[in-house]
Amino acid sequence: MKASKVAYKPVGLALGAGAGLLAGAIFKEVWKLAGHEDDAPNATDEDRQWREILIAAAIQGAIFALVKAAVQRSGAIAVRRVSGTWPA
Repeated sequence: MKASKVAYKPVGLALGAGAGLLAGAIFKEVWKLAGHEDDAPNATDEDRQWREILIAAAIQGAIFALVKAAVQRSGAIAVRRVSGTWPA
């Protein structure tokens, strides 16, 4: 296993956690801007319709995937700049 790959593991874990927090904050703001309540519906929220729950889940998933990919790619580029090799 390459040294850069081993060195990237803890960086990748930290970036992943940060990406999750960032994605959650972005989703919360997007949900508010879309004209809904402050809190997005949970799957077990009895007072919400299927449509609203599924739309919220789809938006949240898309935002999470986008933020995760952007953060991971940026982290890999940073590792390459520091170490000279791609961490994958």
